[in-house]
Amino acid sequence: MHFISDELDQYVTKHSQPEPALLTQLNRETHQKILQPRMLSGHFQGRVLSMLSKIIHPATILEIGTYTGYATLCLAEGLAPNGIIHTIEVNDELEAFQKKYFDQSEYKDNITQHIGDAQKIIPEIDAKFDLVFIDADKVNYSNYFDLILPKMNKCGIILSDNVLWSGKVIEPVKENDKVTKAILAYNAKINQDPRVENVLLPIRDGLTVTRVL
Repeated sequence: MHFISDELDQYVTKHSQPEPALLTQLNRETHQKILQPRMLSGHFQGRVLSMLSKIIHPATILEIGTYTGYATLCLAEGLAPNGIIHTIEVNDELEAFQKKYFDQSEYKDNITQHIGDAQKIIPEIDAKFDLVFIDADKVNYSNYFDLILPKMNKCGIILSDNVLWSGKVIEPVKENDKVTKAILAYNAKINQDPRVENVLLPIRDGLTVTRVL
């Protein structure tokens, strides 16, 4: 589902900061070699993530759902000096692809890769987070939120991707559509939680910015 016309989308991208050359290469190779390349954050959303990270200037970032590492590198652009980004990916077949690009970046020493189940890994990370990006399996969004909230620093920011789910959040939900139901439940859950405040931005497939009070 396109929320704006292709022409307007192209205008928005053209009038946003260009993506770094390494990310252009990563984008191209993801589309050439990796399944479901539409999962990539891409140029415009990548620049949004970069800008938000630069505004927050986090010392510690957690990313749930690395995929090929595009968003990881975008988020890393805003890290404080000697900051760390922990990024978790369940698919071990993507680890070498990610590492190839991480090692080529100026942030290679700031990125810690984790491969496995995020629900098991998150409790094991000995850190408090200033910024979290949730972009993994949608049915577990609520579980991820419950795990990370106690590990957030005061005024920390949680970014949740795909919260409009191609517009399905405002359409009749099929009985067997577990993913849309999970997204709807998550959106309601965080919007009703008195420990945080939220704004849902209609960027690409929906990006919620949650601030911990």
